[in-house]
Amino acid sequence: MTNNGKRVAWVTGGGSGIGASGAEFLAADGWTVVVSGRRKDALDEVVANITKNGGKAEAIALDVSSKEDVNKAADQILARHGRIDLLVNSAGLNVPKRSWADMELEGWDKVVEINLNGVLYCMRAVLPAMRKQQDGCIINVASWAGRHVSKMPGPAYTTTKHAVLALTHSFNMDECVNGLRACCLSPGEVATPILKLRPVVPSEAEQAKMLQPEDCGRTIAFVASLPPRVCVNEILISPTHNRGFIQTPANRD
Repeated sequence: MTNNGKRVAWVTGGGSGIGASGAEFLAADGWTVVVSGRRKDALDEVVANITKNGGKAEAIALDVSSKEDVNKAADQILARHGRIDLLVNSAGLNVPKRSWADMELEGWDKVVEINLNGVLYCMRAVLPAMRKQQDGCIINVASWAGRHVSKMPGPAYTTTKHAVLALTHSFNMDECVNGLRACCLSPGEVATPILKLRPVVPSEAEQAKMLQPEDCGRTIAFVASLPPRVCVNEILISPTHNRGFIQTPANRD
């Protein structure tokens, strides 16, 4: 996965949370990192933090639900760097109205467009370059909800994360012959800004017991560091204090 030692990673959802942490750990490992996301100011902050610590990073503002913009971003990375060795699909969201009782089709569409369509668009955008290299790794950030159905995340989020898991395995079935590999990273609760969109926002004490962005960032860098012969098909990771295993009034509702 080298070209004169240069390794290029594209991280979507790179402005905060898991994506930002993954970008920082990859840069610390020597990767040239391109972070993308909808908020340019957040991306610039991540890039500044990485470069301040001696890493190489740049930003491309992007909404992954636009297939045209995704293709333009991939072309821009290839024009500048000549290769894409790693794609981290970390862009994702949920909506406050997420139960069958109050869900809206507009919310469903928004979640599907980002969490599922956006993942596919980015995978397809890097595929020609990776096939040409006969080498490349993709890490799709899904969720514990992609393995275990529960009420709290809601039908749209749960469905898209299950689909991302299936998409990842399907990719490996077809593209392993081209030297390509994909990993579905499925974390349990992570203390990221997405929690603010929950109908009931977890307390600071509860969030302190959750996975932290750096736990996932370190995991992303580990998967990316493995030799091309290794495919980590999926990782299911959770807090030790897993609220899904603990019956409380807050998570029974």
